This record gives sequence, C-alpha cells and structure tokens, in this order.
Amino acid sequence: MCKIDNDFELYLSKHSTPEDDVLAELVRFTNLTTYNPRMLSGHQQGLFLQMICQMLKPQNILEIGTFTGYSAICMARGVMPNGQIDTIEANDELEEVINKFTNLAGVDQYIHLHLGNALTIIPKLSKSYELVFIDGDKREYPEYYKAVFPKVSIGGYIIADNVLWNGKVINPDSNDIHTNSILSFNRIVQEDRRVKNVLLPMRDGLMLIQKIKK
Repeated sequence: MCKIDNDFELYLSKHSTPEDDVLAELVRFTNLTTYNPRMLSGHQQGLFLQMICQMLKPQNILEIGTFTGYSAICMARGVMPNGQIDTIEANDELEEVINKFTNLAGVDQYIHLHLGNALTIIPKLSKSYELVFIDGDKREYPEYYKAVFPKVSIGGYIIADNVLWNGKVINPDSNDIHTNSILSFNRIVQEDRRVKNVLLPMRDGLMLIQKIKK
C-alpha cells in the first residue's frame, strides 16, 4: 500500500468510532501470528457491518470466511440480543483463536462456528438468512453466490468483500484465477435480475446485493 493510502487509512480511522480493546488486540494478534493478516476485515469495515446489522436487525446471518473472527464479532454486536450467526471457516487451526476472541468480546453465544468447506456445509444449513457476508476463497465466489441465494429471504442482503481485488478487476491477468473468479462473480450479480446491487469502494470493494425476487 502506498503512502497516500496509509495516510488516507489513518484519516478514516481518526474519524470513525475507535476500536475497543478486544478488537485492537485481535488485530495485533492476527498481524503477529497469521500468514496473511490483510484477510482481516478491519476497523471501518467492521463498523460498517455492525451498523448494517443494527439497521436491518437480521435474525439469522451467514458468514463465509471467519478468519480470526473480527467481522463475526462486529456483526454479532449488531444483532444482540436476538440474532444468530452461522460462520464457516475452512482452516480448523483458527478454531481456538476464534473461540478465544468471541468469548473475550462477550458474543460467543450468538456465533455458531462451522469448520470445513463452505460449499459442503451450506446445503446442510436449514435456515433462511436475512444477511449473508461472503469473504471466503475468492476462487469460489460464483459458487458461493449460487449456493446461498436460495437461502436468502426476499428483501434480504448479500455482502461480498474484495470485489475490487486490489484494483486487478480493471486490468486483469488472464492467468490469474482469483481475479477471474471475482470478475465472474461481479458479472453474475450485475446480470441477475432477481437482485438490486451497488458496488461500494470501501477498503477492497464491497458488493451490496438485495434479493428482490426468487
């Protein structure tokens, strides 16, 4: 990230409600112990997700890609005391970290962690969801969308992270499977007449999608 981006991030942070001690420690821990800490949702995006949940008041949320639990904690704070989150993480080595920090944040009773492949787990979930947050394997975004769509209630929302993919969507490399999958996902959503959607330039890009018909 270039200097102007760092300065911009600092300005955004200074003009947003600050992280509490638990989230700040989770950021520190993630940066010290994980291979790719940029996968963490982070401050502004976490606040955005929390506020979206407070506005929508969803009873059931599905998250694909828990990582170390930052976004799950933020969404759980937005749905307390009546909402529940099913969150799916492929890396079972993160289970202890996720449980530790959701407990420290006091939201563990709102979060149900599922470990394994999301495309295997999603068909087994029997709930209808008012909100789905997609932040898993970028190569699987089109398949995630197809899998979760029938489980989203009419009027419900899907939010997908990283849909700008560090700007690579503008000048994609034909051999880059991650970028090509993001491009495919964005195209599928844009052409889907069952939804309304807007691409927001927040962090690495958020696609906000509302299901308007089956």
